[in-house]
Amino acid sequence: MNRSVRWVLSALGVAFTAYLAVGGMFWTRPVDVPVVLILNLVVYLAVTGLCIFWPTRPMDAAAKPAAEVPAMSAVTAGMSRPAPLPLWIALLALAVTVVIPSATWWAAGEEGRLQPFATWSLGGLGALMAVLVVRRRSIVAWSGIVVLFLQSVLWIGPEPTLSLGAVGSAIWVGGAQIIVLLIDRAAVETAQLTALQREASEWLATQEGRRRERRVRVQRALAVAGPVLSRTINAGGDLDDDERLQARLAEGRLRDELRGPRLLDDAVRRVLEDVRRAGSHVTFLDEGGLDGLDERELAAIRAELADVLDGARSERLYIRTSTHPDTAVTVVGRSRHDDDADETVDLWREIARPRPRL
Repeated sequence: MNRSVRWVLSALGVAFTAYLAVGGMFWTRPVDVPVVLILNLVVYLAVTGLCIFWPTRPMDAAAKPAAEVPAMSAVTAGMSRPAPLPLWIALLALAVTVVIPSATWWAAGEEGRLQPFATWSLGGLGALMAVLVVRRRSIVAWSGIVVLFLQSVLWIGPEPTLSLGAVGSAIWVGGAQIIVLLIDRAAVETAQLTALQREASEWLATQEGRRRERRVRVQRALAVAGPVLSRTINAGGDLDDDERLQARLAEGRLRDELRGPRLLDDAVRRVLEDVRRAGSHVTFLDEGGLDGLDERELAAIRAELADVLDGARSERLYIRTSTHPDTAVTVVGRSRHDDDADETVDLWREIARPRPRL
């Protein structure tokens, strides 16, 4: 809660409880023990002020040691629920609720028990219990209301109890309970909305990054295939052997850039072109197995991939990323030997996934 708003509400709480206590200062008739009445008012105002002004801490920070509390964003920290009022203060307020009504009616004498200066505690202690509800001590607050009702019935009877403020005290506590529940619900919904907005912003940023990456790929693809396409169009498809080789290499580079850009660097591109020039057909595919790897780990995988492909002469090479927890990339080479109808595997290599650093 904003600090200035909290101080305003605290000031209002003090003013309201002080107003209710004022009735106990104007004696309309002689009392049996005036010192007890004055002492009751002083204790009530002191305990009420303690309940109102005791510093508030977020629940997470109060419930856990500082070393165990994760870092929170400003929004999350601002919406965290306050910690309950310390139990000893709540029990002190309950003790005041037990003692003050009986002490007041005893000190006022039998003739003055129905006078405003003797019944002020019904409203004043109801306000104190409402403060306890706001400070997250609802069980203690409702216990205080029950104790207040029972004492009132014993000292002044059921009818005066219902007509002189006890019912209003219960209504105040119930209203405070409802308001606290609504505030908590609003805080939760606001936090959920904030999380959804953050996720939407992250999704939009991710999409923008992917669009930017696709634009870069398209530009690179056009740079790779553009000259060959222009030459093919100008020649009407009539290309010599060298131009056909260049077209096949350009097609392979284009497929590589579109299907597996995260596995490519200058060394891998150079080795792939050498392999294709030697007559190999290369299938190159990144199916998402490299998600979560940083640039350093990707660089190590690319360097090992370049070493594996350097000098490979299989007729068909299949390079695929893997989702296996121990394998990042699988390289398989297949060739026909001695005019066999079936291909045999003549290259198999698994590039290990880098181990996370401790």
